[in-house]
Amino acid sequence: MINISTLYAGRYNASDAVRYSKPSDPSDIRPIVVLNLTRRCNLRCLHCYSDSDGNRAPAELTTGELTALLDDLADYGVTFVLFSGGEPLTRPDIFDLARHAVRRKLRVTLSTNGTLISPEVAKKIAAAGFSYVGISFDGLGDVNDFFRGARGAFEQARRGMNHLQPLGVRVGLRLTLTKHTVDDLDNVLKFVEKEPIGRACFYHLAYAGRGKSIRPDDLPLRERRRAIDKLCDAAAKFADQDLGKEILTVDNHSDGPYIYLKLLRNNPTRAVAVMERLKKHGGARTSSGVGLAEIDWEGRVHADQFSFQRTLGNIRTKPFSEIWSNPEDIYHRQLRDRLAHLKGRCAACRFKTMCGGGLRSRAEAATGDSWAPDPACMLTDEETADGPADSANGGPFDAT
Repeated sequence: MINISTLYAGRYNASDAVRYSKPSDPSDIRPIVVLNLTRRCNLRCLHCYSDSDGNRAPAELTTGELTALLDDLADYGVTFVLFSGGEPLTRPDIFDLARHAVRRKLRVTLSTNGTLISPEVAKKIAAAGFSYVGISFDGLGDVNDFFRGARGAFEQARRGMNHLQPLGVRVGLRLTLTKHTVDDLDNVLKFVEKEPIGRACFYHLAYAGRGKSIRPDDLPLRERRRAIDKLCDAAAKFADQDLGKEILTVDNHSDGPYIYLKLLRNNPTRAVAVMERLKKHGGARTSSGVGLAEIDWEGRVHADQFSFQRTLGNIRTKPFSEIWSNPEDIYHRQLRDRLAHLKGRCAACRFKTMCGGGLRSRAEAATGDSWAPDPACMLTDEETADGPADSANGGPFDAT
């Protein structure tokens, strides 16, 4: 994640203490674990990375298996677990699992489409101890409903969000940037401003699951940069007004150097501080396969939720802690030393220690080579050219 509110707007958030203080040795990092509890979902979103639908996978992990997994994660030193799906609220045991995780001192968050959050479900979410609920809104009104494959999904999700608000549950918005959603970005940001949304996460499209089929709808460079510019402006506005709202981007660590270059033109002193913070974080170097793991509904372990094509092990045959601490998979070992394996413009980029080479699963989906350049990189060739990482190279067009 790139926290625009912190980097660009100078608004410190509590989560930054975790994001920017990771150990230098990858083997010492305990990952955030995305736990896809089920493949079943009541919607059918166009860009669903897990290709979920209304059917339950026949070999879904049992309650007992998931409880044992949570114990293993806690004993291993994992701190954060994200319950996702499919739609995780379709699992009747989700609240029992969340309560067990909280008892084991795990911080549990929920990723949901929000449509199943009735007043009663909202109370159960609060009582179970979820620290944060991310609700997917891919645009407003009909735009969202088109993406979600169900008429009325937007209003159902908005009602679900509002059911949580009086219970003190922190709620965030999750939106994937595409040609369909970016045109309404101004209105989405107004929605974030007025609704009880503490965090807005804007995802770059990953070419996984059904997301492969809408790859032509991904943003070209110029539109991608304009979208990030709008997010920067909104983050600065929210910070100036002291609204307590975060704006972040996800799945494209080149956003970090792009923000650095924007600052370099207007606030060089702050830009240098941001550069050092990004280098310390390491971008993708501390993400997939290192500081991020995914476990699917059948117990298969992946480097992230977009890498189902590569299985690193299965918790039904070996505990997650062993799979993660002693990688047997060659690709998994390469991810922990990824800068040595990057190719093309990623290998030559002067920002690679800040970005870490981007999303490897997207590069593989686009080219067949997991070490090829990330096609969603925010930067121009002129900006990535050799030179000190604190020099202000211009691009073929103004970044702002």
